[in-house]
Amino acid sequence: MVSGAELRAARQRRRWTQVRAAVRLGVSQAYLSLVETGRRPVSRRLFARLRREYALRPTAWPFLDFETCDARCLAEALASLGYPGFGYLRPRRRLNPAQVLLLALKQDRLESRAAAALPWVVAAYPDLNWNWLVDRAKVADCQNRLGFVVSLARQLAVRRHDDDAARGLSDVVQRLELSRLAREDSLGQADMTDTERRWLRLYRSDEARRWNLLTDLSVEHLRYAT
Repeated sequence: MVSGAELRAARQRRRWTQVRAAVRLGVSQAYLSLVETGRRPVSRRLFARLRREYALRPTAWPFLDFETCDARCLAEALASLGYPGFGYLRPRRRLNPAQVLLLALKQDRLESRAAAALPWVVAAYPDLNWNWLVDRAKVADCQNRLGFVVSLARQLAVRRHDDDAARGLSDVVQRLELSRLAREDSLGQADMTDTERRWLRLYRSDEARRWNLLTDLSVEHLRYAT
């Protein structure tokens, strides 16, 4: 959940006094002061108003209390983050980008369209909560999948000449390298045939081989990379 200090900074970016912000949010100035100093939690109802009035980035959205997400749920979550590939959907649930990534990476059967969206999420939100995501990816034994996705996002940042994002993502890659698993895995394609597995072992990208993944996904295959 977004901290009180972050909310104060968001209000100040609007150049609003606490009094004006409190009126817009439908709370008292005293209550808003308590929230900004961390002495009162942010309720979901208040957060919905904060998100709208302060135009909070998705990285400040709360982590919701559920562990699984079907294909439709995941597509809608990606749409809520602004991913153009699912722009035709009207999302019912808005998820923090770190949670979207974790839910997708944990799936053994992931639609190829959703898998291709994951590097976009990392590239679009390089300031997401990496401590939260990396720790939970390790618990789920999907740090190799995350490392591969972050590596592709770093390549995207390099192509776009976004040096700050590229450096930050390189640090994340190095962090994940320390816990890289030796076992072979895939990016949500657990039902591959033996023939498909043999072909991918021969022709997968260097990044996929580095992360011990059987996948044909590469930065050249991402439509939004051009």
